[in-house]
Amino acid sequence: MPHLALYTFGALKSPLADPAPLMREFHDSSEAIYRKIGRHSGYLARAQAAEGGQGTLFDLDWGEWGKFVVPDWYDKGRTPETIALAATLSLWTDLRPVFDALYTGLHRVALNRRYDWFERTQHPGYVFWWVPEGVKPTWQDGVSRLTHLHAHDSAPHAFTFQRPFDPEGTPTRLKDTGPRRDQVH
Repeated sequence: MPHLALYTFGALKSPLADPAPLMREFHDSSEAIYRKIGRHSGYLARAQAAEGGQGTLFDLDWGEWGKFVVPDWYDKGRTPETIALAATLSLWTDLRPVFDALYTGLHRVALNRRYDWFERTQHPGYVFWWVPEGVKPTWQDGVSRLTHLHAHDSAPHAFTFQRPFDPEGTPTRLKDTGPRRDQVH
């Protein structure tokens, strides 16, 4: 059974190393969100650097998830003091569990504050695609799919919640989601 890959990317207003309260809030909420999502039904795995990894996101050993890369349009730093990005790469069983995990609870609260932390851009902030069971998507896969989505809109190769596709490439609909008041973007 295919699995759903999700890549998210955003350019932060301030570097991750910024000691200001706003970035501390972002860090604190991120850790709690990762823990909560990691226990969510339908969640399978996320890219994590090898234990004890030292260095920047770009230098870490990501194992099967591949070398850490970012979209070409990211023009901020790459050193520990200047990196200003947040990126995730994860695997899920289907769209519905992802929707539930992202648009409820702690992550929903964080989404409501995303413009406190992230720059507004003309680029999509996330992309989905289907992978065969047992295949780990790579950071490069995520960047390529996000770039494709930006250039071509949703397609079976790269899509969003608004225009999803099933594993066979047929347009589908996320069932039971008429936007509930607590889940509107």
